[in-house]
Amino acid sequence: MEDFVFQNTAKIIFGKETEKKAGSEIKKFGGKKVLLHYGGGSIKKTGLYDRVISSLRENGLDFIELGGVLPNPFVSLVRKGIRLCKENKVDFILAVGGGSVIDSAKAISIGCNYEGDVWDFFEGKAEPEAAVPIGVVLTIPAAGSESSVVTVITNEDLLIKRGYHSDALLPKFAILNPELTMTLPLFQIACGASDIIAHTLERYFTPTKNRDLTDRLCEGLMMSVIKNAEFVLSKGKPDYDSMAELMWASTIAHNGILGTGRKEDWATHKFGHELSALFGITHGASLSIMFPAWMKYVYMKNLDLFVQFAERVFSVNPEGLKKEKIALKGIECLEKFYIKVGLPTRLSETEVDLSKIDEMAEKIVSRGPVGNLVKIEKADAIKIYRLAI
Repeated sequence: MEDFVFQNTAKIIFGKETEKKAGSEIKKFGGKKVLLHYGGGSIKKTGLYDRVISSLRENGLDFIELGGVLPNPFVSLVRKGIRLCKENKVDFILAVGGGSVIDSAKAISIGCNYEGDVWDFFEGKAEPEAAVPIGVVLTIPAAGSESSVVTVITNEDLLIKRGYHSDALLPKFAILNPELTMTLPLFQIACGASDIIAHTLERYFTPTKNRDLTDRLCEGLMMSVIKNAEFVLSKGKPDYDSMAELMWASTIAHNGILGTGRKEDWATHKFGHELSALFGITHGASLSIMFPAWMKYVYMKNLDLFVQFAERVFSVNPEGLKKEKIALKGIECLEKFYIKVGLPTRLSETEVDLSKIDEMAEKIVSRGPVGNLVKIEKADAIKIYRLAI
């Protein structure tokens, strides 16, 4: 096990009708002028918008709004949000939505006290000196951004999707009401499950030795996500109990606890980001394509861990099988899960222009090799993309 420091102070408020507490929670953290940040019209159709507005007004909070966040959120809207916050002296940001809305809010929060362009943070040219505090009303179990120190933003002019890490990005509170997920399309639920599993796999496949506790935490979380996602998709509609499990899993998968004491990988997310930035592929779908390909390319570098994954997560029977075959069966089981819930597992199932593979591989390693289980260079990246065809 590696040495580590773990601290996560995001307050989680879980349960039915908890969105009505948004205003009082903002007041507890000293907010007076709020930017209400959200995506499209779904929160208005479901009545969530009205309930949040009522909560803000009941607590005497002044607010302005900025909607329009898209999947793979754009830096152009972030810049607009920063201008609004500066002009209106906003002192708190409330993100109502899924990971894209939260990530956009986070980027706005660090840009408000910076005189340069917010993209400087994503280029490694700046560090935030201060950030406007953030609260979250979560509507989609997927990204885990509600209690992480990460934001991922797309620069639509450069066609680059990039992440940024800072403790300043950690939300002050996150409201998790599984009732808010009841109207989600099944494909979005499947993509969310893929995202949760991917966040866990990025931590699970590690070169670190002697990490039994977090191995089992990761394995148990993935088994729960697979079970509940399959149940929801088999029913053809969300149910409260299963969505509650998925919602809490999304938080646990990305709040840092699963990575304690272990080196994390994160190469596969880089592959997925390129697919999203260039071709608009939904994040979870990009990961269901790229994770099996990455696994097939690297599994021999830590065969025992891949065997453990197969036996513990998918109950692969090792009797009479060589380790390599067991590991490959585990990867096959993961692919079958993705297919079962309606996700793509091959680039050929999408509109991806395969002539862009070299360009995507070049961007992945533009700052040097990626990953920790195996250091991925450009030539490796090209081979992994080709494995995904």
